[in-house]
Amino acid sequence: MINDAMMGATARQRLNSMLIEYFLCHSLTAAAKSGPQAKPVIAALKRCATRNPAPVLVIAASLCLLCWSAPAQAQNQTQTQAQTRQQLLHDLDSGQLRHAVLVGQQAVSRWPRDAQFRHYLGVAYFKNGDLKQAQEQLTRARELNPKDSAIHLDLALVLLSEPDYAGAADELEAAIRLNPSVALWHTLLGRAYLNSNRSLQATAEFKTALRLDPAIKLGHYHLGFAYFSLGRNDEAIGEYKEELRRSGESPAAVCALGHSLLASGKYDAAITYLQRGTEMDSRNPDVWYDLGKAQALAGQWAKAEPSLRKASELDPKDPSPHYQLARVLEKLGKTEETLRERERFAELKKAQPAAAGMATGRDQ
Repeated sequence: MINDAMMGATARQRLNSMLIEYFLCHSLTAAAKSGPQAKPVIAALKRCATRNPAPVLVIAASLCLLCWSAPAQAQNQTQTQAQTRQQLLHDLDSGQLRHAVLVGQQAVSRWPRDAQFRHYLGVAYFKNGDLKQAQEQLTRARELNPKDSAIHLDLALVLLSEPDYAGAADELEAAIRLNPSVALWHTLLGRAYLNSNRSLQATAEFKTALRLDPAIKLGHYHLGFAYFSLGRNDEAIGEYKEELRRSGESPAAVCALGHSLLASGKYDAAITYLQRGTEMDSRNPDVWYDLGKAQALAGQWAKAEPSLRKASELDPKDPSPHYQLARVLEKLGKTEETLRERERFAELKKAQPAAAGMATGRDQ
């Protein structure tokens, strides 16, 4: 067996030349296909023809390994991103929120400019009840990808929960500009408008939602609520009745219809719906208050008393039931109880000086 020691200088040089020729022939072509990152490889390979081949070949081989492994590393990183994304979505869908937060935190640390990871992390925080962190991540996601309507929507949901109705309206407007055909988004925007005293705009959004999806849940209820806020009681009553016709016994629509009938002076009809409301939502102090007030205005003093007492029991800090109860007790000739209820009303009203109307915004 011939070894290097048995070779003469000429033979070693000839063998090196053959090796270089083979290396250059096969490696230059492969290196060139690797793109701009292969330039130092190609330069090192070419130097093999004119310099001491051994060290240059070692350097060139090392550079080849680095450059040709770069695509594989990039592919592996892409796969890792995809796998992380899949894991994060699985955690969110399966309700493993703590793990979702952990995976999301690691993902945004590794890929800080990936808008989707920040979006998913924001959703995980939101579902965990951490509104501050949710808003921070979703705001950053929006900055990274302002054309993703889903990011605007989820940020709006966070802002609605804070509540920041004006901010939520801005995000919903942005989402709808990008995707105007989702009825639910128009409903949410209408609710944001209503809560920021923009009832006319709210009405337009609720109408758009119904045009896009005539069967949308509580669509006519929301439109009725907007009409009521504008003082258009007859139109509100019509929408509430339409909601009941389409969706059946919705507690919200039943109570709202009773309230609008009460405000319109239709006491007997109001009592019918409000009694149904107390059966469907027995822990709602507002429907008990409305029922007691309607009964009192209809002259049903004995029936009004227990209804108003129930309202005050369910919401002890609300002064309004005590005001109405004092009037009812006076009609029933219960003088001492009347005085107690008037005193209680005055105490509670004084404790809530910043509220509209008679401490609650009600028309007593």
